[in-house]
Amino acid sequence: MVENEGAAVSIRQPKAIVFDVGRVIVQWDLRFLFAKLISDPAQLDWFLANVVTQEWHFQHDGGRPLAEMVPERKTQFPEYARLIDAYAERFLETIPGPVDGTAALIGALDRAGYPLFAITNFGADFWPMFRPGQPVLDYFADIVVSGTEKLAKPDPAIFQLAQRRFGYAVGDMLFIDDNLENIAAAQLEGWQVHHFCDAQTLADDLRARGLLA
Repeated sequence: MVENEGAAVSIRQPKAIVFDVGRVIVQWDLRFLFAKLISDPAQLDWFLANVVTQEWHFQHDGGRPLAEMVPERKTQFPEYARLIDAYAERFLETIPGPVDGTAALIGALDRAGYPLFAITNFGADFWPMFRPGQPVLDYFADIVVSGTEKLAKPDPAIFQLAQRRFGYAVGDMLFIDDNLENIAAAQLEGWQVHHFCDAQTLADDLRARGLLA
C-alpha cells in the first residue's frame, strides 16, 4: 500500500526528502514538442506510438547515448529523419515549464531545514542542457541522474546507489515520484513514499508527516 493513498501515513518523520524531477518539479511530455511539428492529430499519435516513443526515449534515460540512438532510429524510419533530429536538437521543448506549486514546497522545506535530494530518470546528453535553466534544483544537495549512472528507476539499484550517496537510512527518507512503478520499487527498498499527483496533495501529506506547518 502506498502510504499517502488512504488513511495510512508513516508515523516516522522523515529526516530528508527526495524528489523526482519530471512531472513533479517540471512538466514533461514528448507531445509538447511534436505537436508543433505534426499538425494532423492522428499522425501525431502514430508518430509518438511508433517512432519517437517514450520507450525509445527511456533508452537514453538508461544510459544509451544519442549518438547511437538517433542514427539507428533514422535508419529504421528514414522518412521521419527530420523529426528524429528534432528530438535530439529541441528536447528542451518537451519541458514547457514548472509543475504548479512544487517549487514553493521545495523552498518551504529548505527554509524548514530539511535536506533535499533528487533521483531523476534523465538522459546524460540532455541533462547539461536542462540543468542550468532550473535554479530550483540549487536547493538539492545531490541529484542522482539515471543517464549518468546508467541505472534508471524503477531498478532497485538506483535507489541503493542514492541511499549510499545521500547518507541517510532508507526509512528516514521520503521519496516523491509521479510513477507508481518507481514508488513501489522504492517502497520495497524500505523508503517512505509519496505518489505525486499535484502540489496541494503533496503539501497535505507533508503537513501530516510534520514536515510543514
